[in-house]
Amino acid sequence: MNLDNRNVILAVVLSMLVLFGWQFLVAGPQMERAQQQARIAAEQQVEQEALAVPAANPDGTVSAATPAQPASAQTFADRASALAASTRVAIDTEDLAGSINLTGARIDDLRLEKYRETVDPESPIITLLSPSGAPGGYYVEHGWAPAAGASVALPDSNTVWAVENGATTLTAATPVTLVWDNGQGLIFRRTIALDEHYLFTITQSVENTGAGDVSLFPYARVVRQGTPPVQNFFIQHEGPIGVLGNNNYVSRKYHDLQNDKQVDFASTTGWLGIADKYWATAVLPQPGAGINARFAYSTQGTTPIYQTNYVETQPVVVPAGGTASSESFVFAGAKEDHVISAYQTEHGFDRLELLIDWGWFHFLTKPMHWLLVTLYGLLGNFGLAVLAVTIIVKAIFFPLASRSYASMAAMRRVQPEMKAIQERLKEDRAAQQQAMMELYKKEKINPLSGCWPILIQIPVFFALYTVIFISIEMRHAPFFGWIQDLAAPDPTNIFTLFGLIPWNPTVLPVVGSFLHLGVWPVIMGITMWVQMKLNPPPPDPTQAMIFNWMPIIFTFMLGAFPAGLVIYWAWNNTLSVTQQWVIMKRHGAEVNLFGNILDTFRKKPKPAENSKS
Repeated sequence: MNLDNRNVILAVVLSMLVLFGWQFLVAGPQMERAQQQARIAAEQQVEQEALAVPAANPDGTVSAATPAQPASAQTFADRASALAASTRVAIDTEDLAGSINLTGARIDDLRLEKYRETVDPESPIITLLSPSGAPGGYYVEHGWAPAAGASVALPDSNTVWAVENGATTLTAATPVTLVWDNGQGLIFRRTIALDEHYLFTITQSVENTGAGDVSLFPYARVVRQGTPPVQNFFIQHEGPIGVLGNNNYVSRKYHDLQNDKQVDFASTTGWLGIADKYWATAVLPQPGAGINARFAYSTQGTTPIYQTNYVETQPVVVPAGGTASSESFVFAGAKEDHVISAYQTEHGFDRLELLIDWGWFHFLTKPMHWLLVTLYGLLGNFGLAVLAVTIIVKAIFFPLASRSYASMAAMRRVQPEMKAIQERLKEDRAAQQQAMMELYKKEKINPLSGCWPILIQIPVFFALYTVIFISIEMRHAPFFGWIQDLAAPDPTNIFTLFGLIPWNPTVLPVVGSFLHLGVWPVIMGITMWVQMKLNPPPPDPTQAMIFNWMPIIFTFMLGAFPAGLVIYWAWNNTLSVTQQWVIMKRHGAEVNLFGNILDTFRKKPKPAENSKS
């Protein structure tokens, strides 16, 4: 492969990245704005439960859904009013704050103490769960499903529980026990414990003071009222998810579930819930327990309601005069890799690590995440960690790059001979190719070696991009100067003269998504342009035009990408220029970088006109 062909391949690869960027820059923002408008409209409607819990037959199969006892249809103007409308038990740990609603014994008020909405340290902390009927209702509920045909009074969404042990606050050291008597010989207790992070342990017990045995099926569900805004980017899933035995990883986007209405997974195992970009809520039975799982969608008026739930397939038999219990878990919090991995190891949850969507290149993404976090521990800055990762990647690929640039240097030395062959055999392409191959063999040149560094680094690039995009450690992580959030775009914009002009060009239709261009994307574009000028322009005018426009296209495309990725690319380009210069000089090739740059600004001579008029 000669230098021109290599450039064509490079142009094709970069053009593919442009196509991927279109989703992020144009389609993604437009869909996000539409979904946000839909969410605002939905939250203004009456919000109430309209979903059912699947009944469980004694054989463990899922029968037709039985109506769930509806919660109060009362709605609230704001979250504070909803919280004040019911009696509650406070939740207070280092990582979580909130309360448990004694009506329904729900976990429906949860805030993440370590995370704030913006980089401003005075901004509100992140709200994860909210009561039903409040804007953006989102909660977790446990209970008991009856055996098919049974008529036993069970606690439901409207049941008012009492605190049995007198505790008024759930902490990492003090669990809370709630109690309710059905007045028919069954006393229900629910003990809720919480560790120092995000894992609730829910122990449901039933005391039977009656004369006959009672069979009950434990269930748990996560319910979300209203469609939340999502980035809808292809590298990360946001919405209902689960790991369900042989079904493996199961996910549904919100709009997919609106079409499916209901998806059942019978006689399986695992866990399920709802994931956001940085947060997740999931219900988890005991590892290995048989469950019937369901993803469901319904509406009340125009309000969409999403639910993920399971019913255990094996009943809990409560003997007359005895007590029986069931234990399960709830994860509700930030998707911190070390915390989730520890839960998976300690409790044996099946592939709980998939709460974090590591993307297509997970075999590279997870090690990349570990490396970044490790380097952050040493350097104290995630931006510096990104720069260090770039150096490490360059070092790993150095032998390959050295052979590649050496081959390019050799091809440059034989350029006169190649042009002579092309001129001599321009009418006979087969003979031309044969002569080229003989020249390669004589000079020990591998024409394909120049392509491999580019192709191999594409998965590395996407792995790093995925880490920066999804990793909660990168959220609100500062670099230096004006970059206070490496996971967000560069906040500066040359189209506002860096804040001197009070307008927002990104709101313009069609072109607005391209009109956010910060300092670091410009730096990246310059380094990309300099790297391309390291080689003489290709003789083909079409290829030359592609290479002239490519840095400009990528500069605008990366304007909306996370700053951490743009910094990586700029630094990678700089290292590549240095590396290529040194290696090619070592192999005797002429590298006229500054001459090539100056040629760009020189006036081109007009092509000679035909002497015949």
